[in-house]
Amino acid sequence: MGAIASSAGAGEVSLPVSGQRLLAADEEPHNWLSYGRDYLEQRFSPLGQVNTETVSSLGLAWYFESDNHLGTETTPLVVDGVMYFTDAWSTAYAVDAATGAFIWKFDPHVPRAKSITACCGAINRGMAVWNNSLFLGTLDGRLVAIDRVSGTERWSVQTTDPEQAYSITGAPRVAKGLVYIGNGGSEFGTRGYVSAYDAETGEMRWRFHTIPGNPADGFENAAMEQAAATWNGQWWKYGGGGTVWDTIVYDPELDQLYIGVGNGAPHNRRLRSPGGGDNLFLSSVVALDPDTGEYLWHYQEVPAETWDYTATQQIALADIHWNGEVRKVIVHAPKAGFVYLIDRRDGELLSAEAYTTVSWASHYDMDSGRPVEVEGQDYDGESAFVFPSAMGGHNWHPMAYSPDTGYLYIPELDMGMPFDEISAPDYKHLKRHFNTGYKIGGEPASQRFTEAFMQHLPKASLLAWDVSRAKVAWKLPHPNVHNGGVLATAGSLVFQGTSDGRLLAVRADDGSVVWTFNTQNSVLPGPVTYAVDGEQYIAVAVGRGGVLTSNTGQNYHTGNPNNRIMAFKLKGNATLPAWVPPERPLPPARTAMREEDIAAGHQLFDRFCARCHGANAIGDGSVPDMRYLEPVWHENFQAVVLEGLMEQAGMPRFDDVLDAADVEKIHAFVIERAHEDLALRTETGWWADLKDELADLSARALAWFLRPAAQSGGDE
Repeated sequence: MGAIASSAGAGEVSLPVSGQRLLAADEEPHNWLSYGRDYLEQRFSPLGQVNTETVSSLGLAWYFESDNHLGTETTPLVVDGVMYFTDAWSTAYAVDAATGAFIWKFDPHVPRAKSITACCGAINRGMAVWNNSLFLGTLDGRLVAIDRVSGTERWSVQTTDPEQAYSITGAPRVAKGLVYIGNGGSEFGTRGYVSAYDAETGEMRWRFHTIPGNPADGFENAAMEQAAATWNGQWWKYGGGGTVWDTIVYDPELDQLYIGVGNGAPHNRRLRSPGGGDNLFLSSVVALDPDTGEYLWHYQEVPAETWDYTATQQIALADIHWNGEVRKVIVHAPKAGFVYLIDRRDGELLSAEAYTTVSWASHYDMDSGRPVEVEGQDYDGESAFVFPSAMGGHNWHPMAYSPDTGYLYIPELDMGMPFDEISAPDYKHLKRHFNTGYKIGGEPASQRFTEAFMQHLPKASLLAWDVSRAKVAWKLPHPNVHNGGVLATAGSLVFQGTSDGRLLAVRADDGSVVWTFNTQNSVLPGPVTYAVDGEQYIAVAVGRGGVLTSNTGQNYHTGNPNNRIMAFKLKGNATLPAWVPPERPLPPARTAMREEDIAAGHQLFDRFCARCHGANAIGDGSVPDMRYLEPVWHENFQAVVLEGLMEQAGMPRFDDVLDAADVEKIHAFVIERAHEDLALRTETGWWADLKDELADLSARALAWFLRPAAQSGGDE
């Protein structure tokens, strides 16, 4: 199953990564030259030395540990024996791909105060390479070219307005001598766009806005004038959203650039566009001319989206048999819960079928290409429990498509959430904070209920979707949500990491697990595979963090070492150091604060603190878990939260939205949580009392969650 071509070692001269090399990436299976390996972004490798017969001897070859534990979402690049990857705070590394030996580190020195307007942690998903340069997007909105031999800066441009709350976490893409980069920040009041820069000089060549601005300022092009007709009110005052924070794909066959456009800002459509309208180009796949940025076509997956259903998840390109002919298609499985099959020549919708539990829409009308929404699921005037949640049926974690099986492998999230809107008279737009237009944080719940809820009710799986038949082929259930991205190989294997600290190899045809490795920490990004000197390696970044694990309100019973890259090969015999659980400090004495004030502190915590420190103050450990603070932080709680004592370390100040009395309430709630956690760790038999608390919680919310879904994707 596949001899592996030899490649240059890390100490040898590497040829520039020309446009021709990127176009012919399949001729270099020993390298991983771009985010999705090649321009198709299928994350499928033709390497097959590691296969269903040999995988049992797969072992750790080496690991590289960074000095950060804020989470890693990077997809490494491998070029001629050297691996390039990113870490938290937009740092970049080069290591020997055969040994993990350090070569260089590049630090763009992102201001730590930027963390307040980084939606989802100080993470970064990777780089692009062209000739002898690597391209890195930074959390504070810069695009930086790095010399890939020396690790020094070649040029840097500010791609966003530093006075606005933009950020960059996604990997740039490069084609035809241009670097394409988007940005994030819609919840903070931004207007999305994608830009193209000259790879050699950093000069901006073009910019395409994804939604219209204030009509009084004029329109940048005809596409924006067309889009403005689908908006109402004064949407530009809230930014509007539509950020291109992840997927950008170049199609060399058709010479088109595809971008996935994000959610509306605020999410609630009645606030941002009170007169209705589809709100183009939110939640759309848009095709552009890669040389000029000129609009070519679009398909809007969720018109007038109101649930944070971005279309920014990975786009894969494929040629498939459909209704008796071969079609060039986009295969897309974004947050909304449907797999979309789109003709990439003109944007025609060929198929839209649910791959997970979906309640917001019953189906798609194939004549109009539009979803048929389920009445009441848009939370207009009455709360609704909606599937998928705002986390989506599939989030940023990369999927993979195997041309060998015809299956799309999706890291599925099968979970819903309550949406309870904030009406226009009560809505207050906060510049430095999340603005969704619905209430954040539900009814107060204890730690034991939250843990039981997260353990038993939300579901997740590795899901194989038969693209030509538009149906689920198989599912591999996982014990926890927010598992890692996927790699498919010619060895008839699919690799995926899990949030509970495992790297798995499963059979591509039926999902049976054939190999497991304990990684000691969550695995969130997708693995890659490459070869050096005839040996195939499987490598993946390991490290919990980012919003999907940090704010869920779930304990992860794994260690929390610094972020790592782990590489595996047949007969690898390296080992990880033993992990010793830390000692937990005793909490301070309880406060004399009234119960209703502690409950108010709980609500404030969920509104302003939970996206980093965890819902209900149950953190994932990548940032300080508030239940386990050392005494010095309790003593300086006000100084940290209100005065910015730790702002230069990444902990924002909140004196624009909180006062001293508010912080006292939050602190009292944190102390209560610390005592509750201590009791749960020292008592026995507390699970037997869980049914009593379930009965005391909101029956309506629980009934919404447990009710039968309007539609379930796949055969279960």
